Amino acid sequence: MQLARRVLEVKPSPTLSISSKAKELKGRGEDVINLSVGEPDFNTPEYIKEAGICALKENFTRYTDTSGTGELREGISQKLRKENALTYSAEEIIVSTGAKQALYNAILVLCDPGEEVIIPSPYWVSYPEMVRLAEAVPVILQTRNFKVDPEELKKVITKRTKAFILNSPANPTGVIYRREELKAIAEIISRHNVYCLSDEIYEKIIYDGEKHISIGSLNNKIKSLTILINGFSKSYSMTGWRIGYAAADKEIIAAMKRLQSHSTSCPNSIAQKAALAALGGSQSEVEIMRKKFEERRNFLIEKLKEIERVTFPTPEGAFYCFLSHPKITNSLSFAEKLLEKEKLAVVPGIAFGKEGYLRLSFAASFGEIEEGVERLKKFLKTV
Repeated sequence: MQLARRVLEVKPSPTLSISSKAKELKGRGEDVINLSVGEPDFNTPEYIKEAGICALKENFTRYTDTSGTGELREGISQKLRKENALTYSAEEIIVSTGAKQALYNAILVLCDPGEEVIIPSPYWVSYPEMVRLAEAVPVILQTRNFKVDPEELKKVITKRTKAFILNSPANPTGVIYRREELKAIAEIISRHNVYCLSDEIYEKIIYDGEKHISIGSLNNKIKSLTILINGFSKSYSMTGWRIGYAAADKEIIAAMKRLQSHSTSCPNSIAQKAALAALGGSQSEVEIMRKKFEERRNFLIEKLKEIERVTFPTPEGAFYCFLSHPKITNSLSFAEKLLEKEKLAVVPGIAFGKEGYLRLSFAASFGEIEEGVERLKKFLKTV
């Protein structure tokens, strides 16, 4: 069978592969600690679930507008104005089947074959593959201390550069970009009219009193070039509900709507009602989850400090720790053997474009985190 070249060139997601293998072992009765997962381990808040149940009971089960219901887009508009100092009308917002679809749609409508998209490394595993599926070219930008160096960014911009992907708070490192750092990036890409795909899915999971800043809020020029990507999966523990969104110039959103109309038709109607409730309800449970993640982060950091020669950037947001050790020379092989021998699932750094590292998720209980670190410590003594 001859499959299309575009799909043959796509690499499977190592994060999902490791997680799937861990679940398989657990299903066979193995004592597996899974620190590979990229989703909150909390339940969706009750008031959000109730909104979904209510939508079912009221038979809100038909197609909605391709770009999402007007009330949800208006709710997102109000959220962006209130929380992010960004003014977007409902017509400048599209709701998709997860932030992942919103991002993929944005890349497809922006990029022609052969155009370049700059992706700072380490990066979320799907960024390069989405760019390749659009037949564009991922240009991997090495970072300094896991952040973009403006001088290095200038060097990789060419006449073919169409977009730059920004992820703050970042997966897998947990780093966040401060205002001055964002200004430096914005000045460079604005000068070259390069679009900024700003992935802000972890914006509410941030620590040490820091505040999230949307790059589009800096000035009108960068706002016109920004496609903001966000969703409900991480902040509201709604990964399976599959609701995300994009906000951008009206022309870009209209193009994304045309594309979406021929793929998924519209977002899930019931999940849209739940998302609207998430925006309009009390945010106290979001803060409770954030605080628990911060406590777990602090606990994980202290445990990892007990292992000699382990280094990592302190996660400032999201719920991952990206660590290195001199013995992690082949991260994929290391992760596979770690799962096989110690039944500990983590994600190899090579999946994020950074060899010699592992990503540990602290979206897990204190007991799982402690046991996971002990198993890692034990394994390092044997390799």
